[in-house]
Amino acid sequence: MSNRKADINLKTPGVTSDPGVLSSAPDLCFVLADGDAEPGERLDAYLGRRHPDISRNRFKQLIQTGAVQVNQRTVRPRYLPVCGDRVEVRLPPADPREQLIAEAMPLDILYEDAAILVVNKPPGLVVHPGAGHEHGTLVHGLLAHCPRLAAQGAPLRPGIVHRLDQDTSGALVVAKTDRAYLNLINQFKMHSVSKEYLALVYGHFAGARGTLTDPIGRHPVNRQKMAVVAGGREAVSHWVVVEVLGPLTLVRVSIETGRTHQIRVHLSHIGHPVVGDVSYGGGRGKARCVGLKAIRELLPHLVRRQLLHAGRLAIEHPESGERMVFEAPLPADFEDVLKALRTAVRAGAPH
Repeated sequence: MSNRKADINLKTPGVTSDPGVLSSAPDLCFVLADGDAEPGERLDAYLGRRHPDISRNRFKQLIQTGAVQVNQRTVRPRYLPVCGDRVEVRLPPADPREQLIAEAMPLDILYEDAAILVVNKPPGLVVHPGAGHEHGTLVHGLLAHCPRLAAQGAPLRPGIVHRLDQDTSGALVVAKTDRAYLNLINQFKMHSVSKEYLALVYGHFAGARGTLTDPIGRHPVNRQKMAVVAGGREAVSHWVVVEVLGPLTLVRVSIETGRTHQIRVHLSHIGHPVVGDVSYGGGRGKARCVGLKAIRELLPHLVRRQLLHAGRLAIEHPESGERMVFEAPLPADFEDVLKALRTAVRAGAPH
C-alpha cells in the first residue's frame, strides 16, 4: 500500500492543511535558492522583504487565508522557508462588499503632493469604514478628492497609515502611493514621527511638565476600552502645562508611541481625564463635580465631545526625506470653550 497519503498528512511545523493545487494560476511563483531566506526568518517577513511593494502585514493576511502555498500546502505566517521551497501567491479579487464609493465632502487640506496628503480632520468624522460606519468616512471623502490612494493595508483603509478617534480632531497624513505607505508605516514603527496634541483636562498638575510611561492594554472587563494594565504594551506620553483655566488645565501632550486611546488613558489614569471624554471619566458626571459654579454650568452647554486635538505632526517626506512639520488650527468648538473659560476666569471667578 502506498504511504503517500500518510506522508502528506505528517505534521510539519507551521503547516495547517493540504488543500491540493489551487485551480487558478498564481500571481507570484518562485523557488527559494540557497541563502534567499535569512536564518530564522518567517515566511511573512521573507515575502515582505522580497516584494517590498506589498507589506509584511498584507502577506500575513494572505497566508492566513490560504492565498499563499508552500510546496502546494497552506502554511502559517511563522513557517520558516528553506532552500527548494516552491512558493505560490494568489492575490484574491476585490470583494464586492469592500468596494468603496467616493463621497464628496469638504476637506481641510494642509498639504498635498504626488505622494502624500495631510488633512485637518474635523471632530465627529470617522477615519475609515467599519462597523456602523459604512459611509461618510474620511476615506470616502478622500477618494472623491483623490481617486488614487495607496492600495496597501486593509481594503477599506486605502492610504491610511494612522488614525484619530472619531471625536478627536487634527492633523492626519495619508499615503497616495504604495511606496509612501510603506515608508510612513516604517516611520511610525521606528517612532520617528512626532505628534503633539492639545487637551483640555480636569484638575491642576503638580508641576509644569512630566512624562507618563504606564503600559497600556485592553481593559480587563470592558474589551472595547483600553486601560493601564500590568503586562500592557509600552506607552510614553510627555505633557506640558499650557494654561490654567480655573479648575481645568490646557496641556500639550507629545507621544512617542501610538497606542489606542493612549493620551486619554494616560491622563485619566493620573486623575486628569480629558473634558468631554465619556469613556475615560471626563463626561458630564465629572463636569457636575466642578466646584466653580460658573464653569460647572458652562461645560454641559459647550462641550459635545472629548476636547483633544492633534495640533502638530512632523514626518520625513517618504520621497525626498525632508523633515516636514504640519500644524492644524484648533476647531471652532474647542476655541469656543477656551474663550468662554477665559472670560469666566477674567470675571473674577475663584479657582
